[in-house]
Amino acid sequence: MATSEDTLPSKVPTSTATVLRIEGIVFLVLAVVLYQALGGGWLWFALLFLTPDVCMLGYAKNPQLGARLYNAAHTYITPALFGAVWWATGDLWMGRIALIWMAHIGFDRVLGYGLKDPTGFKHTHLQRV
Repeated sequence: MATSEDTLPSKVPTSTATVLRIEGIVFLVLAVVLYQALGGGWLWFALLFLTPDVCMLGYAKNPQLGARLYNAAHTYITPALFGAVWWATGDLWMGRIALIWMAHIGFDRVLGYGLKDPTGFKHTHLQRV
């Protein structure tokens, strides 16, 4: 019997995955450089870098919730909102958090971890992990 896993491609086309990984490198490097320019402490960077992965706990309930929470924490939209608050208020910590978050997402993309499909944790927009 065919499952939804059988119908998903094993990975996205190589050229698309390459572009998304290069995009990840650009965001990672840019975020780290800007974080340094803002005078952010590297201990804080290290402590907060993996925080977005806490959203994987949603998978303990079910794959659909896990994918929704993971994707919310692994799109550039959410840290961009923090960046907008930083821009509007001048709150330096909002900017630093936004940059750490962007660096995390960029790092994930470089490693091939993408947004999750609700059919399972290993199904991403970049590849099947």
